[in-house]
Amino acid sequence: MSNQLRLDPLTGRWVAVSIGRAERPLAFSPRDQAIEEDLGRPCPFCPGNEGTSVPALETYGPTGSWLVRVLPNLYPAFEGDAPFILRNKGPVFTEASAGGIHEVLVLSPDHQAAWSKLDDDQCSLVMAAVRDRVDEHSCTPVLRYSQVIVNSGREAGASLEHPHAQLLGVSFVPRELADEQAGFSRFKGGCLLCATADAEEGAGHRLVTSDEISVVVCPFWSGVPYEMLLVPRQHCAHLHRSAPEVLAGVGKAIRNALASLERLLGDVAYNIVFHSAPYRIHEPFHWHVHILPKLTTRAGFELGTGVPINIVAPEQAAAELHVEVPLHHVA
Repeated sequence: MSNQLRLDPLTGRWVAVSIGRAERPLAFSPRDQAIEEDLGRPCPFCPGNEGTSVPALETYGPTGSWLVRVLPNLYPAFEGDAPFILRNKGPVFTEASAGGIHEVLVLSPDHQAAWSKLDDDQCSLVMAAVRDRVDEHSCTPVLRYSQVIVNSGREAGASLEHPHAQLLGVSFVPRELADEQAGFSRFKGGCLLCATADAEEGAGHRLVTSDEISVVVCPFWSGVPYEMLLVPRQHCAHLHRSAPEVLAGVGKAIRNALASLERLLGDVAYNIVFHSAPYRIHEPFHWHVHILPKLTTRAGFELGTGVPINIVAPEQAAAELHVEVPLHHVA
């Protein structure tokens, strides 16, 4: 069976059915099993092992070597150039093809170099690669939106230890993005996130760090402990249309926020989620980044109601995470 989208008529959300991803190593491993445990094969993302993976789509770095690589995902959740066409197969059975692109972006040749460990130049290069790939996706007629994510740690969904991001270009606008678009439309005080950044800087007690490029806060509405929201100061709906200096600064701010989280709580699992407007939508939207540590489990109440229970107030989290100066001083 090819990948499919199936509509949940109770919520209006799409479910991706991608049975090929069950073939990933450790896809159904016990919760206490380490990433890559007993796989008996070299890391496909490390230098020298390039022949164990599919050819790269893009490489960044000096001739004859690489600093960032972009590869097709071996187990894509979305693939193919099928357009988004609804098919009704019954009164409550609506499906569509899960066409799209699913790629892996290797953050560094260093197997241990999580984003929190990247120097300034590498942060800039990673963000440049993200911009280039999303820009490439946006030129594909059947695609409407790119989701960029980082899953770090098995609890956050990572099946390989070597730090990497995933880029998924899809033929539909996910409900989460549609809900955020609606939030921007409802807000009558200008841009919702420009106002949020200004208000949080003014209040001060949920501010993690800020500079001329971006503001990082534990938002007033944090749903999980130590959740962070990064808002670029430059108002722009699309990540791939932002200025290079903005992208570089955002990459460094993510690094500093993660380093502060690691310094406070140790090697915790986390997800990074980039939200940018759908390609052909311009306003109202302001692209941004969610940093979501995996410290607690969504239990029955959260799953049944959609209402998170956060056991750490964002004011306390920000006070503990607050960064006065950059944690890295790398030219």
